[in-house]
Amino acid sequence: SLYKQAIPLANPSRKPGEWQTYDVVWTAPVFNADGSVKTPAYATVFFNGVLVENHFELKGETLYIGKPSYKPYTTAPIKLQAHGDPSEPISFRNIWVRELP
Repeated sequence: SLYKQAIPLANPSRKPGEWQTYDVVWTAPVFNADGSVKTPAYATVFFNGVLVENHFELKGETLYIGKPSYKPYTTAPIKLQAHGDPSEPISFRNIWVRELP
């Protein structure tokens, strides 16, 4: 899912303890000189090889409290989160980032 914005199209989760895979195609938002949104962010997400979000238009940052909104930026970090999952340890591996044309 895209936190507080979109439910997934499917649930291809594997059993606890098995590796899960994500492939994310991210289109960053573009901002006008005044900070307003010129084009919003979009995400396409494959979870364990299954399309779960298809070019979804984000309404802004995914916040824990409050409604999503945009804050202008030029670059931002990629953040991975475990959400307090009790089946520790949570591990990440084989992370690739590449720019698309």
